[in-house]
Amino acid sequence: MLDHVDLALETGSVLALLGPNGAGKTTMVRILATLVRPDAGTATIAGHDLIGDPAGVKRSISLTGQYAAVDEVLTGQENLEMMGALLRLPRRDARIRAGALLCEFDLIDARDRRVKTYSGGMKRRLDLAISMIERPQLLFLDEPTTGLDPRSREQLWGTVRRLVAQGVTVLLTTQYLEEADQLADTVAVLDHGRIVARGAPEELKTGLGTEIVRLQFAGPTSYHRALGRLHPARTDEALRTIDVATGGTADEVLAMLGRLEDAGTPAAKVSTYRPTLDDVFLALTSDGHPTHPRAKEIVR
Repeated sequence: MLDHVDLALETGSVLALLGPNGAGKTTMVRILATLVRPDAGTATIAGHDLIGDPAGVKRSISLTGQYAAVDEVLTGQENLEMMGALLRLPRRDARIRAGALLCEFDLIDARDRRVKTYSGGMKRRLDLAISMIERPQLLFLDEPTTGLDPRSREQLWGTVRRLVAQGVTVLLTTQYLEEADQLADTVAVLDHGRIVARGAPEELKTGLGTEIVRLQFAGPTSYHRALGRLHPARTDEALRTIDVATGGTADEVLAMLGRLEDAGTPAAKVSTYRPTLDDVFLALTSDGHPTHPRAKEIVR
């Protein structure tokens, strides 16, 4: 269930919607794509009211779901021409548009192959090409790289970047935090149906802290005692590590280590790294409540 979600997307930008399973990401996409009628609230897409003008909304959007919706018996060319026919394009125009999209999405060499012979990444690119037969103003990508290998994911990211450069606006839902970091101009974190943080990726990361200090402890006793004396951004009981967000100053780190020494729970190893969106995500979405004292600072 969504609760007072308020979002705005700039033309030609990418908004990444992050959240744990069940947070409401797919529900939001389905509502905005006119697949589900909302109980309350308003939305305007490309100048069309979601409730008052759903037909206008449909003409302005395209949706690529979590799994490629292509016919594996047909060839890539045939898939595109079939969708062109469904959109009532003249046969010649559909054929020309199919060829242009196969070139644009780097599938021209596979145009006459049956789609069942395509790799997972090729199928996803074909699925995305199909959604571009009539170029939308707003493209919904609902976890588009689920199940893809790293190379195929990189290729799809490149395709999305080209579309955005051409003026297409993208609302992306993803479980891959790196994907949001790579593609998004703005990130919104959705948890239990509410937006708990919003901002540019770098804003959210620096809002959590300048550096994360990773403390590793020699045994479970010292690890558990240290937990009660710190404000963790992330923990790993198996490795006995505790990550703490800091302002990045040596004095702050030395003071923290001194407190642990005085309490008889010294760290065995200490390392640092820059905050990631993973850290932001974990700090904001555990059990629906911010888990880190600086979490309120990164809510936009």
